[in-house]
Amino acid sequence: MSGPGRWRWRRVRVRGASMVPALRDGDVVVVRPRARPRAGDVVLVRWASRPRQLSVKRAVRRDGGGWHVEGDNPFGTTDSRELGPAAVLGVATWRLWPSPRRLRPE
Repeated sequence: MSGPGRWRWRRVRVRGASMVPALRDGDVVVVRPRARPRAGDVVLVRWASRPRQLSVKRAVRRDGGGWHVEGDNPFGTTDSRELGPAAVLGVATWRLWPSPRRLRPE
């Protein structure tokens, strides 16, 4: 920890099927807050139109003041195609559960 309330990483539980096959409902990932995303990274995001909702998606490209992000499952996702650019809060680097592995950009 670098100071009160500042975490180097955060655990996040994935909900829903939007990131299948890379991630499934119930998977737990490690997110590095404030990490700089690159196209292909799995990221934790928030949309201005849904400020209480956090989502795990894949960064596609910079889009204005945010990022265009999409789910890996085109048949089960709500993403930038409907909601516009998202604010990236961090980059997911590892899946902790159910089977630990490093998340690689696509």
